[in-house]
Parts: sequence; structure tokens; C-alpha cells
Amino acid sequence: MADLVAERSGFLCTYMSSHPDTLVAYVKHFGKVEGRVSSAKMLSIDSKGMDLEYRRTKDPPSSAAGKTQGRVVRVEFDPPLLGYEEVKPRLLAMKADADEALGTVKAPQITHFELPFQIWTTAFALLFLIYTTCAPPRGGRPTAPFWWLAHALRHDVFPDALFPAVWAFVLVVHGAEGAYAATLARKHRMPWHIAAAWVGSVTVFGLPVLLRLRHLIKQERIESIMKGH
Repeated sequence: MADLVAERSGFLCTYMSSHPDTLVAYVKHFGKVEGRVSSAKMLSIDSKGMDLEYRRTKDPPSSAAGKTQGRVVRVEFDPPLLGYEEVKPRLLAMKADADEALGTVKAPQITHFELPFQIWTTAFALLFLIYTTCAPPRGGRPTAPFWWLAHALRHDVFPDALFPAVWAFVLVVHGAEGAYAATLARKHRMPWHIAAAWVGSVTVFGLPVLLRLRHLIKQERIESIMKGH
């Protein structure tokens, strides 16, 4: 199957030649090149990655004119591009990631809160854990049929001691995720009520809300780059 990205590699290389700062950021962050990179250019690009040539001021000269020696680094796409239409958004997202990691741009401010639909997965799991934990002890006294599944799980399927361990795991993981969300809230200068909503939701519902927050931050970074262009 033809690689549509590779087929337009020449055009993309020409286009990216007008964004040398972006290419330098790719080289330093994704290429893991240390030291001062003075320039970079795209040699080729395909659906799996791109080849970048870069120059460093400390590299030995290759001619009497004092030009520095070019080196080539391969930057892989993870995951690979599925088509040509994915090139621009992927390169913008990579630029945003590189700039944030290198500290070359100010983190965008987040001023609104979004609760993703995917929280139903965590909410259902938490409710089920509460249901099994709060079931009254099974004994001689009859209990409502509502609790039969909880009794079966706690006494016939799993050891009763498992449930406190599950709660401890949930509290530790969600607490760590909430603490990470708090660092993001501070970094992105959220108003206190927005920060409280994000941190509280991440602490309760965990990963689905945290992923949504990370996605929102990436969108804001890309928009700031687009405005800069």
C-alpha cells in the first residue's frame, strides 16, 4: 500500500523549512539531542517518522567557510500516521509537547471545566464497590434479596479481606491522580473554582477526567501555536 505521506515528502520538507524553530524543537526533544542546536531541516517524512538534519555550534567545521557538520536523527511517530490528513495535527501536537518540555513557551491558562461522559465507567465501578462493601453481614437474620450478589461475592467468590485492600488501592491511586491534577491546575493558572472542580473530579473519578484534562491542555497549546503562526 502506498505511503501517501512519503509521496508528499518534498512538499512537506519545503513547507517546514519556514519553521526552523519547530524543527529544532523536534530535534532537541524527540531526537534527544543535547547541547545547543543552531539549525535543523527536514530531509524526509513518511507515515512512520521523519528524518531531520541538525547542526550544533560545537560541531567541527566541514569546510573552510566555517560551516558546521550536519548530523541526522530519526524521529518516529507514535502511533504511525494513518493518512496525509493527520500530518498537520500531529506535527502541531508534537510542537506543543516539545515546547512545553523544553520550557520555550508559557503554559496556556485553563479557565473552564469539562466533565467527560467516560466517567460512567469509574462511577459504575465505585458504586459496585460501595454496594459490595456496605452489604450487611450474612447470618441467621434474613436480609433483603438486594444484597444476594454482594454476599455471594464477599463470602463465596472472593475473600472478605480483599475489599479493604481494593479500597486502599483506589484511595492511593486516585489520591496520586488528584495530586497530579493539582500540579496541572497550578501550572496552568486555573481560577480557584475551576481548579477545585478539576482536582475534585480527578480525585473521585480518576483516569477518565485526568485524560480529558490532559487533552484539553494539549488543545490549548496547539491553539496558542496556531495563533503564533
